[in-house]
Amino acid sequence: MNIMRTKSIEQSIRETDEPEFQLKKSLGWIDLTVFGIGVIIGAGIFTFTGKAAQAYAGPSIVISFAVAAVVCGLAALCYAEFASTVPVSGSAYTFSYASLGEIVAWIIGWDLLLELALGAGVVSQGWSQYANLLLTDAGIHLPDALAPKTLDNPGGQFNILAFVLIVALTGLVAWGIKESMRVNLVLVAIKLFVVLFVIFAGLAYIKSSNYSPFIPPAQAGAATEGIHQPLIQWAFGFTPSTYGVGGIFAGASIVFFAYIGFDVVATTAEEAKNPQRDLPIGIIASLVICTVLYVAVAFVITGMVKYDKIDPSAALASAFADVGKPGYGTIISAGAVAGLTTVVMTLIIGATRVVFAMARDRLLPPSLARTNPKTGTPVRITIIVGLIVAVIGSWLGNHINLEEMVNIGTLSAFALVSLAVPILRKKRPDLKRAFTVPWSPYLPIFAALSSVYLMMNLSLETWIRFLIWMALGFVIYFSYGYHRSRLSGKAREGDVPSMTST
Repeated sequence: MNIMRTKSIEQSIRETDEPEFQLKKSLGWIDLTVFGIGVIIGAGIFTFTGKAAQAYAGPSIVISFAVAAVVCGLAALCYAEFASTVPVSGSAYTFSYASLGEIVAWIIGWDLLLELALGAGVVSQGWSQYANLLLTDAGIHLPDALAPKTLDNPGGQFNILAFVLIVALTGLVAWGIKESMRVNLVLVAIKLFVVLFVIFAGLAYIKSSNYSPFIPPAQAGAATEGIHQPLIQWAFGFTPSTYGVGGIFAGASIVFFAYIGFDVVATTAEEAKNPQRDLPIGIIASLVICTVLYVAVAFVITGMVKYDKIDPSAALASAFADVGKPGYGTIISAGAVAGLTTVVMTLIIGATRVVFAMARDRLLPPSLARTNPKTGTPVRITIIVGLIVAVIGSWLGNHINLEEMVNIGTLSAFALVSLAVPILRKKRPDLKRAFTVPWSPYLPIFAALSSVYLMMNLSLETWIRFLIWMALGFVIYFSYGYHRSRLSGKAREGDVPSMTST
């Protein structure tokens, strides 16, 4: 069984010209940068900052954000090299198909689906909590069973707000990528205004005493046993702790969720006007801008409120309430609604583009990859992905904690993409690379090891679920994809229905 068969770069690029599977090229570097900011800034600032500062790192959560940013930055360099060399939809999936082989490409594609679909569902729940807060302020109260599930409403069964959001965004994404980017641009502008408002308004209420100690003394963490303990504790017997240096890295593993999505920029490679120039700019610029904003917000919030007094569920709004400015909470909630909307939309776009690339390669049914002649988008895939995300956001997320699953899917993809850079350099030194990772192979290897280290800080429960997800992926690959892929020699191009029948 030749599961390590690879597809040439030239073949991948040639397939983008097939009429049935052709995406519209309409994005410039500004679109891509805004796209990246739109997906990165969201849950990290509005929900995870307070949780990680209060429970793991204290004021040194600023360092946690920096550590997570370094790991993402190293991976971003690898993504930028690949995206500028292989400007094809599918991101890490497509890159690995050309360097590591089909089975690794499948694994990464399956990982990306885990990251993007679950991520969209998780963020839609955060969106619904802020939206419900705004509705409550306006005197509108949803039935408990249809309201978001929270500590104050443990009886939430079906999150109607998350469902409506995802259905609306799915329709927008199916309509067209350029139209989606226009809406994204407006919402990102609102989101950036609110983030900058938090930073500059909060500066006036910082108390230097709240930064002391900046790195709180390490304490024994809450007892974790069985499948709830981190893998690194189970494997090496490390005693879990909060605060101290260990708390900084534990916090980095949690706030890593705040950075998911910059790799989604690479999934739109095929829709970029000048991918060799625009993709590296979009990926790196969006990550740098968001890192600066994250660190600034974390610095302000931990300066406004003592770390052990931070409200982990609504850190930003509560911080201003604590200093006598509760009215600012409404502004922040409105910004969160706008900000998280862009995150959900861009994650849905990313998920559809990964499935599109896998279906075009015949690893999934090729009929899914037909693009609509009017919109230039894969409408069928978009609807299917939207329905799956809607189920995750409105129902499944009420019963299972999914954040760590998103992280492990993302980190595993980062590790494999980083390793693929020196491999492709060795296999295809002749390729024109508009952007190259410095100090290869050392930097890509360090990027991979950094991702694996953060993965080991996740719980055994998360690893078990991840392995089950991967086992399901292998079943699908060996029962369908392996025998029908373009590289199997058995794929029949004529089996793909004409796009005019859409």
